Amino acid sequence: YDDLDLFYGLSWPDDIFQIREWYGRDLSDYFKQMVNEHVQTKFYGEGKGHYTNVFLRPIVMQPKTSKILYATICCGTKEEVEESLNKLNKSAFTFDDIYLKAKSKVAKMDGNAEGEMYKFSIERMNATLNCNVVYPVYTQKQYIRHSAPGRWWDCLYTWDSGFIGMGYLQTSTQKAIENLNAYVQEPGAQSAFIHHGTPVPTQHYLFTELWNKTQSNELLEYFYPRLKQYHEFMAGRLGSSSTKVLKSNLLKTWDYFYNSGGWDDLSPQKYIHDNNLEETVAPVVTSSHVIRTAKMLKMVANKLGKTEDIKEYDEDILTFSNALQKYSWDNESGYFGYVVHDTNGNPEKILRYNSKENYDMTFDGAYPIVAGICNLNQKERILSYLKSEKHLWSNTGLTAVDQSAPYYNIDGYWNGTVWMSHQWFFWKAMLDIGESEFAFKIAKTALDVWKNEVETSYNCMEHFLVETSRGAGWHEFGALSSPVVIWYSAYFMPGNFTTGFDIWSENKKFNEDYTSFSVELKSYGQNEKSSIIVCMNPEYSYDVKWNGENIEHKSLTKGTLSIELDMQKNKVGNLIVNLK
Repeated sequence: YDDLDLFYGLSWPDDIFQIREWYGRDLSDYFKQMVNEHVQTKFYGEGKGHYTNVFLRPIVMQPKTSKILYATICCGTKEEVEESLNKLNKSAFTFDDIYLKAKSKVAKMDGNAEGEMYKFSIERMNATLNCNVVYPVYTQKQYIRHSAPGRWWDCLYTWDSGFIGMGYLQTSTQKAIENLNAYVQEPGAQSAFIHHGTPVPTQHYLFTELWNKTQSNELLEYFYPRLKQYHEFMAGRLGSSSTKVLKSNLLKTWDYFYNSGGWDDLSPQKYIHDNNLEETVAPVVTSSHVIRTAKMLKMVANKLGKTEDIKEYDEDILTFSNALQKYSWDNESGYFGYVVHDTNGNPEKILRYNSKENYDMTFDGAYPIVAGICNLNQKERILSYLKSEKHLWSNTGLTAVDQSAPYYNIDGYWNGTVWMSHQWFFWKAMLDIGESEFAFKIAKTALDVWKNEVETSYNCMEHFLVETSRGAGWHEFGALSSPVVIWYSAYFMPGNFTTGFDIWSENKKFNEDYTSFSVELKSYGQNEKSSIIVCMNPEYSYDVKWNGENIEHKSLTKGTLSIELDMQKNKVGNLIVNLK
């Protein structure tokens, strides 16, 4: 290519072939449109782009036989490419040898015996995550290699990407770091962060998961200032941010994208767009996430000695918590609600369906339990809805819209379906409030649904229908479905340690055979109890000590301990797990 210094080399094992060229932007569209054209060698579509197509024709096979064809690609200077191709042709190794050597480097998803039944479906997801890479994607004046939700979407996706990173983290810390780094900016850069699509700040959650996994101070120092400016923009106090324009102090991001929480057809969100109410109506989820990111960054600031920053985070937490409590809580329904304002930005009322029911009997209306700001009454009512099959729980998992609501549908994209992504947030929140058994129910139900779909169709789907538990949407989807890998790791892969959002961990240590574990913990939450999940070697039984005293624990699976800590009595402590 005239504008590239490097050369590409291709080789294939068939003597009957045709070299074809495709010019244009969207190969996936016009390649299939011209599938029956067997004479032309050059094809032209819209836009710029060039693709070389090696067309092998025909591949003859006898009944009940199989055939494997290997093709190779290499890149370098012309001399390097020619040398590589010559070596391949003269190599004593067969293509089978080369393939098997490469395959041996694939990340192992070996868990304990009770997790074996999920392994096949989890390996399919891990492969999907690692294959959903597109290049080139242009951003910030450069081309990057990008991990996309699926190769159908060759562009940036902010909230999906955080989940991709958390999926990567289960097998490759480096890939998770690269994924996070692609969406944050140098302090003071023109863009506070890389935004496309739903502005749910999943990068902050990936950041804290990275800390829990690596305990790397270097990563804290590098990412903290980048995520601080990200948070400040979301909180409406950086640059041109318009998230905090309402006098209620409730946040909204409609100026940047139509979707507040990734839930495209969520009932109240769809209503405000259908009626052009974006200027005056605020959802719950944005304020809830910004409260949570302030809490996470406060923990990091405390670790790094950034005392002035802590004051700012405390102000954000108080401001947005007060706004939700004062204007958004609907005691009649037991959910928080979308808040309607007048044209001057003054809060007026909660958005209602046909002027009656709270229009936000949905995940959005339950999100303050994720933010950790509910009083006892609110927590008990929202928790009861999450657990009830008449409301948010189903045989498929947690569904986005309360099934008792008059606006619930069985055939929506989010309305009437189950997605893994928001279930992950509620799963973590359950650990914060000591609901370990329900957290396990969320995770195991998701893993069972995932297993059944993948084993039936071999597909990695976007979402799952409440009525049938079958998958729907794009069939090679990573991103928002990646929590299944996280849950598998948490409960079935020894060497994993999981807390809720409110717990800060330091000096985490497993021994080599996962029969001993220790960690220092500090709670920043207000809950009386918090649950910790530790996945140990399944061949043994264990004793648990909290600040030197023996405490009870439950075994969720062999070797997987659920440990309930009294955080009111001791906000700080040392947890030790040893052989019984």
